[in-house]
Amino acid sequence: MITLQPSEWALAVVAALIVGVSKAGIGGLGMLSVVLFAQIMPAKQATGMVLPLLCFGDIIGATTYRKHAKWPHIWRLFPWTAAGVIIGYLALDRINEHQARWLIGGIILTLVGLHLIRRHVSGHESDHGAWFPPTIGVLAGFTTLVANAAGPLMAVYMLSMRLPKLDFVGTGAVFFLLLNLFKVPFMVDLGLINAASFSINLWLAPAVVVGAWFGRKLVMRIDQRAFENIALALSLIAGLKLLF
Repeated sequence: MITLQPSEWALAVVAALIVGVSKAGIGGLGMLSVVLFAQIMPAKQATGMVLPLLCFGDIIGATTYRKHAKWPHIWRLFPWTAAGVIIGYLALDRINEHQARWLIGGIILTLVGLHLIRRHVSGHESDHGAWFPPTIGVLAGFTTLVANAAGPLMAVYMLSMRLPKLDFVGTGAVFFLLLNLFKVPFMVDLGLINAASFSINLWLAPAVVVGAWFGRKLVMRIDQRAFENIALALSLIAGLKLLF
């Protein structure tokens, strides 16, 4: 049985709104919802609480932007990401919360730094080598299972592929729908999704829908360069939040 106080319910509603905005608008915001839920309950339990909300948002986002999804990027990444999920599942009981936060935060900051260096040197976004999709895929799968923190990694990857704004959102929406549905059985097996947590998810689902509506309005009003800079800035903030 999970009991939330009125102030905790208010924080949970804000987190659910952010999930909706992130899935239909600014993807980097998704990490902030994880941080908010971690203020209400233990971090591992919070990952199980967030996942069904992410799936709700993914369904909305994928339905809205599916025509913009670039399937070659999805198929290039998904097998590696699935492998990362399995590694994360096996590792979750072998690392403590402090170790997981430092590991994920370090990965995010390293990739943001790499992206900024490449932008500065080349003057524009450029593709990485053959190592990049497998590396991002495995790391994203691991981090999403451990802390639902793959959003910043995927933002760095898709920005490096020079995807236009709507292609960025559409590819991310479809990819995360597949990834988060793939994660569900593992989280159920770990006991992090159960009947009590899912009942709260159902109460919060309308807030995800409202957030998705607002997110779509927001993304249509932001130009490409500003969109990329916001995504990178939120990734940087997420990485620093994990470390400190």
